Amino acid sequence: MSAWIKMISDEDANEDLLNILELSRTPHGTVDNVMRVHSLRPNTMRGHMVLYQAALHDGANTLPTWLQETISSYVSILNNCNYSLDNHWSNARHLIANEPRAIEIERALKGRRPQDAFSGAELALLNYAEKLTLMPSEIIKSDVDNLKAEGVDDGQILEANQIISYFNYVNRSLNGLGVSTDGDTIGYYTDD
Repeated sequence: MSAWIKMISDEDANEDLLNILELSRTPHGTVDNVMRVHSLRPNTMRGHMVLYQAALHDGANTLPTWLQETISSYVSILNNCNYSLDNHWSNARHLIANEPRAIEIERALKGRRPQDAFSGAELALLNYAEKLTLMPSEIIKSDVDNLKAEGVDDGQILEANQIISYFNYVNRSLNGLGVSTDGDTIGYYTDD
């Protein structure tokens, strides 16, 4: 466990915190620091977990999961949030399941040149992610209209908006509290 503020271990948690820690366990059976950093205020951990699952792991989402994780990774690159990038790029790479393509995408995103690896709707979504992350007050209706012109439907626009907004929230939370991946298992997926 590593952050600039105290994080409560399972052994020192009261019953209320233990219940919320159980909701926050990963497929690996652990509680990542991104959630544990909330341990001094369990209700924010609960809220964070609900928001995370709704934004990124909701069965109603129709954007491909690899693209959701790629958008998450790009926002994290733009915010210099290594914690989220390490985890979510690991997920994206796993879901892309094509190492040369993953390398091409990673290079384009880290270079802030998504057009080098994407076109059409995918590129439009990544451009929207960049503008919403870096210049949120400059978003205008035509930014959303551009997504629609590329075939992104309203529900998918909402999905992307919520993923981008969630990662801007969590990146700032992690960076602002000095949360590291020390002790975490990186990524959602276990090695096959």
